[in-house]
Amino acid sequence: MRAAQIQKYSKTIHVELNRMDIPHIDSREVLVKVKAAGVNPLDIMNMNGSVRMIANYRLPLTLGNELSGVIEAVGEDVLNFKIGDPVYTRLPLNKIGAFAEYAAVNEDALSMMPENLSFIEAAAVPLTSLTAYQALHDVLQAKTNKKLFIPGGTGGFGAMAIPIAKSMGLTVITSGSERGRSRTLSIGADQFINYKEEHYADILSDIDYVIDTLGAEDIKAELGILKPHGKLVSLKAGPNYRFAVDNDFPMWKKALFGLAGARLDSLARKNQNEYRFLFVQASGIQLQEITSLIEKEDIKPSIDSTYTFDDIEKALNKVSTGHSQGKVILTF
Repeated sequence: MRAAQIQKYSKTIHVELNRMDIPHIDSREVLVKVKAAGVNPLDIMNMNGSVRMIANYRLPLTLGNELSGVIEAVGEDVLNFKIGDPVYTRLPLNKIGAFAEYAAVNEDALSMMPENLSFIEAAAVPLTSLTAYQALHDVLQAKTNKKLFIPGGTGGFGAMAIPIAKSMGLTVITSGSERGRSRTLSIGADQFINYKEEHYADILSDIDYVIDTLGAEDIKAELGILKPHGKLVSLKAGPNYRFAVDNDFPMWKKALFGLAGARLDSLARKNQNEYRFLFVQASGIQLQEITSLIEKEDIKPSIDSTYTFDDIEKALNKVSTGHSQGKVILTF
């Protein structure tokens, strides 16, 4: 099979399409023939080594974190899947490799694909939807009738996060460019702010939860709109001591992340708020719940563009610019 690999960490986008053996599966794994894979900012971070402290891989590394495909073989102890099943997954952190023609996946990370989605659409779902689900359920433990703000919610993440948040009974406010307004409101957002005309910090107050998608430079403003004891979870600004404890990291990493996140924790404490960081994990059980919601509400992910496997560097470059409106998908 062919697989897209890096030989070393680099800020330059360069991958090799190498020939490899089709992976062997163990008793709890299935062999998936990959139909499509989502291309994400996380793949850029895996390439340049910026998340090595959280997920450190041996090189050469086959890239890719999420995929859709068809099961071609099952391990002897697999209970819930069979040959021919259409499935999708956010691959486990310790075994990524979606940018390949085949992938071995533990059944605990898998879900059947939503019946209303194509393989291309399904490949756009796992990473963003699980991020939203884990942010809202596991980290924020969001309660019904509370207010949620998602800055920059017009892209692929917002397309999944907004419907999930609405299904939990939250009031959802988001910001973005004007061209994303109609779609964002159509999938459930209660309020839209055009960031070129208004700054959310001048408009919003008494917000219960914020999911930060912008990074460290916006944390102070985002914390400023929270009510006392409000919670912020960031997907970009960086880990802190709490994150290291939650992930059972060794003591030296707890100390390191404690130092790295000290400024963010301090900013949060000034307003009696809580700062958290999320690095999304694989979960077949959660993905199955998301699948049910997608089918029930006929949710469609936001797709920016598709590229063939041979054009993977073009796809990665598109994502690296940060200008994609929705998910970039690699097809096999």
